[in-house]
Amino acid sequence: MFSVTFKGKNAVALVGRLDASQVDDARLEFDKITESAVMDFKNLEYISSAGLGILFAAQKRLKSSGHGLKLINLNSHIRDVFRYARFEMIFEIE
Repeated sequence: MFSVTFKGKNAVALVGRLDASQVDDARLEFDKITESAVMDFKNLEYISSAGLGILFAAQKRLKSSGHGLKLINLNSHIRDVFRYARFEMIFEIE
């Protein structure tokens, strides 16, 4: 189970597990983000390499127009995944 909730224009909450089975739904939701936004990972339990890929694609698209994603409330496992993938160089993470 995975869901995306938009909390205002620039805040997004992720819930559940972002894996290969959820990539198409995630892409549709992430494509709605057109300006800089804060993504709250507080209720995201898991992210796979496919999930990382969809986040990277969204960040790349936003950066090309001078915007970007800020990621907050990553649990320790997800934070480790981002560190191992060196995504802390790509995203602003709090």
